[in-house]
Amino acid sequence: MVLLDVLGKRWTLRILWELTQGPATFRELQRRCDDISPTMVSKRVGELRELGFVTREAEGYGLTLLGHELAQEFINLEAWANRWAETRLDEQGGRK
Repeated sequence: MVLLDVLGKRWTLRILWELTQGPATFRELQRRCDDISPTMVSKRVGELRELGFVTREAEGYGLTLLGHELAQEFINLEAWANRWAETRLDEQGGRK
């Protein structure tokens, strides 16, 4: 439940997702996340670092091995969500 509580916080998933594209400086990460406030970036990145998902690298912030493993689960979830959405369209007659 702790993991779901953390992932359910606003901007957490977005930050993790953006870091799957590669390391980012603080400002780059803020820009990738549609210019969220610096306070929010700092808070969420701090939480993710404390949990072992994000690390500070020479290039900026990046995912740890654990963070990459978690991100892989997002990809699996995205594939499942796409299949689910297609099923919903079929059920609603939106697809021929």
